[in-house]
Amino acid sequence: MTNQSEFIMELQLKNEPFGHRLGDRLIQKGIVPRSIIMQALEVQKSAPQAIRRKLGEILVQDFNIEQHLIYREIADMYAFREIDLSNGVLQDDIIRSIKRFYTILTPELQASIRKYAILPYESNSLKGNFIKIAAADPTHSEINIIATALGFVRFEIQYCRLETLEEIIERILPTPNAFLKDYENTEEQDSLECNTGEIDEVELDTEIHRSKLTNLIEGCFLEAVHRGASDIHFVPRTGNQVEIYFRIDGKLISWHTQKGTKAEAIAAVLKDRSKNVNRFERDSAQDGFYQREIDGAIIRFRVSILPIVGVEYERKMESIVVRILDDRKVITDLSELGFLEQAKRDFNEGINKAQGIVILTGPTGSGKSTTLLAALNNVMKPEFNVLTVEEPVEYLIYGARQLKINPKMDFDQAIRSILRHDPDIVMVGEMRDRITAEIAFKLANTGHLTLTTLHTNDAVSVISRLYKMGIEPFLIAHAVNIVVAQRLVRKLCQNCKTDDESIDPEAPLAIGFTNEEIQNITFYKPVGCRKCHQGFSGRMAIHEALLFTREIRKTILEMSEMIDEDRIKNIALQNGMMTLRASGRERIKAGDTTCAEVAFVTAEDK
Repeated sequence: MTNQSEFIMELQLKNEPFGHRLGDRLIQKGIVPRSIIMQALEVQKSAPQAIRRKLGEILVQDFNIEQHLIYREIADMYAFREIDLSNGVLQDDIIRSIKRFYTILTPELQASIRKYAILPYESNSLKGNFIKIAAADPTHSEINIIATALGFVRFEIQYCRLETLEEIIERILPTPNAFLKDYENTEEQDSLECNTGEIDEVELDTEIHRSKLTNLIEGCFLEAVHRGASDIHFVPRTGNQVEIYFRIDGKLISWHTQKGTKAEAIAAVLKDRSKNVNRFERDSAQDGFYQREIDGAIIRFRVSILPIVGVEYERKMESIVVRILDDRKVITDLSELGFLEQAKRDFNEGINKAQGIVILTGPTGSGKSTTLLAALNNVMKPEFNVLTVEEPVEYLIYGARQLKINPKMDFDQAIRSILRHDPDIVMVGEMRDRITAEIAFKLANTGHLTLTTLHTNDAVSVISRLYKMGIEPFLIAHAVNIVVAQRLVRKLCQNCKTDDESIDPEAPLAIGFTNEEIQNITFYKPVGCRKCHQGFSGRMAIHEALLFTREIRKTILEMSEMIDEDRIKNIALQNGMMTLRASGRERIKAGDTTCAEVAFVTAEDK
């Protein structure tokens, strides 16, 4: 493949003829109507020559024509090979090459790589100082500049989708972060040598002041809130390093690695900001709390500290996880929870009864509390006394009296005291043991609506779990209104998702699709763009709603001590209940998520 730089320059000098050739081609292929081409050419001609844009740019930027449709035609018209880098082409050695190319460029050219999606990704010195460059616009003048700056005289330009290149750049190249840049420019990295054994607290304070860790932690919290993270992880590593991660849409994403600073120093800064935490205690688990105002809103941070073992065994290492509690994210409208029609009707019926228990089940992080809060906001009225017992309290609920758990009133004492406090509606954070469950059922049987959570794999297994906790079948049958199992799946970015035409049929078959459905459904896959995280943006819930109908209650009573989950499940399915996987399949059909996401969160739903 010969040097293409002269060819690119020729295209730029002949901007107007190039526009006409492209326009004719787009019209002939039915990609863009003639009327829009004519308008775009007028826009092009009306601009001064010095700032005149190419036709492709105008069609994408001014007329919202899909970028890929335009630039694929440009690439084909001038024989640029198209490459799909989303199909596992990037091996470890190529990734290392990309990072090396990036680091030897000037900051201005690094910015060009990001701005124009130009990716030098593979070289071969045996072919005469030759490099491959993937670009979203293969005619862009910056390609020649970047190749020359890298020292290559021969290069092949290949066309690649903008979304794919943006995802790769975001994934494997360092993201510019204004805060971290300022922090690193002012930070003194000459950290004190780590002492083994006992920690010198005066020396630690000196290091905290010297390395400006206070600014780092404050900036970290601010950045995490702005990026919509649910948690921040501080993980100590060998050699005075601490890795900081954000959990976004359920996945941990690296944010920063703090080098040359003791992990004990970072832990001390976090502890000093947290209430109910002893800075000098390093051998036991601790839970703390911190809050600050960000963007005009009070944001709360729940701090969990656990001592861990490292390679440097004599050091006092601690893993710290901070949960971000932002009341602005609380869902109060049931329609925003993502229930499918049947499940939504059943859930409304279950929570709008005067008494009984509503149970949400699922693993940690499946959104149970979010659903309970939405249900509670839906049924609360000024004339009701609403009490909640949670440990810890995560979100403040206007109109409810939220009991404060402390050493003088633990969770069990709070549960017992509720009965004497004239409640109408009670939310119990979790039925964690027999005592909690018995009081919850007593509340339900004495005219109170009770909302709570439990940890089981699906809705039906709640019945067996309650029985094993010591609740009699007749109490289960009469007190429970509805059980909802819930999971969260990542949502495909609607801006960049694309048809998955090469999907392996085994994937949809494994989660319950039939061969006929596979033929008629359009499956989608993630791509990645500036608006998402590796092709996904946000999460949505899938549900399995087991409404306790008269037939279900009768069946439980007849079973007595032999709980037959399969029989109950079959009755529920006949009544219209959808399993978690069935709910997930509906989300796939709607183009909201992928087979892999549903399979991952419903692994136990066979």
